[in-house]
Amino acid sequence: MDPAKVEAITKWPRPTSVTEVRSFLGLAGYYRRFVEGFSCLALPLTKLMYKGEKFVWNEEREKSFEELKQR
Repeated sequence: MDPAKVEAITKWPRPTSVTEVRSFLGLAGYYRRFVEGFSCLALPLTKLMYKGEKFVWNEEREKSFEELKQR
């Protein structure tokens, strides 16, 4: 694993837009094969990208975001 990419993920600030969520998931997706259950963990964030979905950052999404950063 590339230490620079791992560091970039762990230091990623909380997303404030759908574009930032997409960027985070794109980078984190690089390591999806090393994270068991990646798709389940990322689901709350993925739902933010659905058409017509309003950007609302809640506790479930925060938990998902932090869990992906730690793994």
